[in-house]
Amino acid sequence: MDERQQYVVDALSIEESWRVFRIMAEFVDAIETMSRIHNAVSIFGSARVQPEDEYYQKAEKLALLLAQNGFNVITGGGPGIMEAGNKGATAGGGKSVGMNIRLPFEQKPNPYANIHVDYKYFFIRKVMFIKYAVAYIILPGGFGTMDELFEDLSLIQTRRIKSFPVILMGSEYWQGLVNWLKTVMLAENKITPADFNLIQIIDDPEEVVQHIKKYVII
Repeated sequence: MDERQQYVVDALSIEESWRVFRIMAEFVDAIETMSRIHNAVSIFGSARVQPEDEYYQKAEKLALLLAQNGFNVITGGGPGIMEAGNKGATAGGGKSVGMNIRLPFEQKPNPYANIHVDYKYFFIRKVMFIKYAVAYIILPGGFGTMDELFEDLSLIQTRRIKSFPVILMGSEYWQGLVNWLKTVMLAENKITPADFNLIQIIDDPEEVVQHIKKYVII
């Protein structure tokens, strides 16, 4: 290796080391903000739905009811279901947290969050979603929504975090997935019957709030 190649290698090594400090700084900033948020419910769902969509309207109503019942709301801070959640929580007088991730497409901060946290690193954002939530509400969405759902279920299943309500809203959307979990994963002994106790399917926003209140004392 000549001197020029060695210089490039050394420079890349230094850059990697400094990345650790950038990660630490983002963690510190996020924790300082989120540590003031209590009794928060994380709401997930598609960024692509519009205000006239059934699930946008359900998410907005749900977040409004949560705020009126003493809960705060955390979303990914973007459009679609995230926007609906922030909009409803703000209208209900609650803390409405938008945890935006910087992406080259789709993800633009919505105007309804009254607390904003901006992230570069996905994994830090995911830690904050779980660390400061007393419940997860999963509405219809895509890969990102599925990622949040199954990571949370994995952490609860393996007892890496304390169990809390995980609620799927939109029975028509989720029923195919639940059937597959039963007919394939369960049938092949990849999961146990008890694992299904980790998930509730509830369509009505008022019933969702009442279910959460069984587990959380405000």
